[in-house]
Amino acid sequence: MSGDKTSSRLVYNDPSWIDTLAAWVLALLWILPLAYAVWTAFHPSEYSTRFALLAPLTLDNFAHAWAAAPFARYFLNTMLLVSMVLACQLVLGTLAAYAFARYEFPGKNVLFALVLIQLMIMPDILLVENYKTMAWLGVVDTLLAVGLPYFASAFAIFLLRQTFLGIPRELDEAARVEGAGSMQILWRIYVPLARPVYTAFALVSVSFHWNNFLWPVIITNSVTARPLTVGLQVFSSTDQGVDWSIITAATLMTSAPLLIGFLLFQRQFVQSFMRAGIK
Repeated sequence: MSGDKTSSRLVYNDPSWIDTLAAWVLALLWILPLAYAVWTAFHPSEYSTRFALLAPLTLDNFAHAWAAAPFARYFLNTMLLVSMVLACQLVLGTLAAYAFARYEFPGKNVLFALVLIQLMIMPDILLVENYKTMAWLGVVDTLLAVGLPYFASAFAIFLLRQTFLGIPRELDEAARVEGAGSMQILWRIYVPLARPVYTAFALVSVSFHWNNFLWPVIITNSVTARPLTVGLQVFSSTDQGVDWSIITAATLMTSAPLLIGFLLFQRQFVQSFMRAGIK
């Protein structure tokens, strides 16, 4: 009896069960909207506000949502936008991080401090100035205008710089003895060793720009430049009425690539974040 009492006391005094319970509660709260969206999208509109286990399944909501807006063009625009922004961020971030990590030049600390300041500035503050700049460049209502303000990522520069600083300089010296130049050292030593960091940053960048709405809705005016998030606003039109079945079907179509990618590569995602040291 005394042993049972001791074990029960240990269970109640152990705070880990509280963390586990809180994690399950948060997980349920997070998944409830997604579960509602899946239920509503695959059932007729009359079942959007009530649950019936034997409710008939249908794909008509997806067909109506696809026909209501040019989603094929929106998907193409979004994929081009995300790829363009990510490629520029990786190239510029790698070169800048390598310079900050391995070279000495006047104003180095001041410039890096300015990069860090960019991390503390909300992008929404620069909407007006960014629009003026895009208008001056004559690229309003283009994919270039949507992605240009994000080409130089302070987060990528900071993350890669910290990673490059952790790489031993002896590898540089050994490569230079073999006759390798600066770009060869960067490409053959630093980039492969920082691969988990590149993967982790790519996940952050793709998810952010896939879901970004405010800046694209301001800078785009036509179908040729609108991404998926802006295209979804067609379903907010009051003259069409509010059909939650179609709205949730459209939402699932736009978020499906990210959800499928996460489900397929969730192990690689978690390992990349752990190796990159992102908390």
